[in-house]
Amino acid sequence: MASVEEGQEAPNFTLRNENNEVVELASLRGGSVVLVFYPADFSPMCTSEHCGIRDDYSSFHSAGATVLGISRDSTWAHKAFKKQEGLSYSLLSDMKGEVATLYGCWNADFGIAERLTVVIDPEGLITYARHNSPVEARDHTEAIAALG
Repeated sequence: MASVEEGQEAPNFTLRNENNEVVELASLRGGSVVLVFYPADFSPMCTSEHCGIRDDYSSFHSAGATVLGISRDSTWAHKAFKKQEGLSYSLLSDMKGEVATLYGCWNADFGIAERLTVVIDPEGLITYARHNSPVEARDHTEAIAALG
């Protein structure tokens, strides 16, 4: 399985968001991007993490960052989850785990992405990468700090 490290170029990918719109990472160059890989919509810990990002979204926005949540859930599940939790950022569907595998956080035994937060600078370089197990909650303030 591939993995990512600080200082390397972020692997490009193309996925669909909750509105079935194509999102390509390379098209976001010129601005910072925060990738939030997570196991599943509607699960208690994932919901708590996304609500934490939602509640502190102004910190990401003021740093000029685009936040993208990525899990194996369908675009339809993402749409319902985003609406229920009042999220203002896109959720991308990686149903086969191809992007999670590319980033080194796909757990094939459980068929889910583990928790990985990646901060990408405007030039496409990874400036922060934190990989947590599925049962270890992340601290989104670390990603905000990495946006500098």
